[in-house]
Amino acid sequence: MGVEQLWSLDNPVFKAFISYGMVVVLKTMAMTVLTIRQRIAHQAFVNPEDTASMKDKEGGRLKVTAHDAVERVRRCHLNDLENVIPFFLIGLLYVSTSPDLSTALLHFRVFTGARLFHSVAYLLPLPQPSRALGFFAGYVTTLSMAYRAIAATGFFF
Repeated sequence: MGVEQLWSLDNPVFKAFISYGMVVVLKTMAMTVLTIRQRIAHQAFVNPEDTASMKDKEGGRLKVTAHDAVERVRRCHLNDLENVIPFFLIGLLYVSTSPDLSTALLHFRVFTGARLFHSVAYLLPLPQPSRALGFFAGYVTTLSMAYRAIAATGFFF
């Protein structure tokens, strides 16, 4: 497959990668909105300028403060960033090796499902090892794509 076809919507692997990649990227972006929602709901802001024009329930000036509910969402968001960015970069390299469609779909679906489950397990929160299983399923999937991309080059093997 030529380069012009590889990065085309005519390539079903690339098309699937775009679809699943957008799901996890948009989910990561949604965490920003959820963080803002939690900050407003709990009046928990971290910068003095954020509170300058706001009043607390008694009419006084809001103080800079942290809140457990906000921090939980932030940690979930950070975990997304730590996993979705490598998935996206490694996934592009993996797609460039022209993998089998069924194998690629398995990788993309497992990662996407694992990240969605991880977020649910983190935000509810579900008891451990729920969140850990979601994390490791996605992490191992990304490692599998990385291994397959490296192996396809024949560079190390």
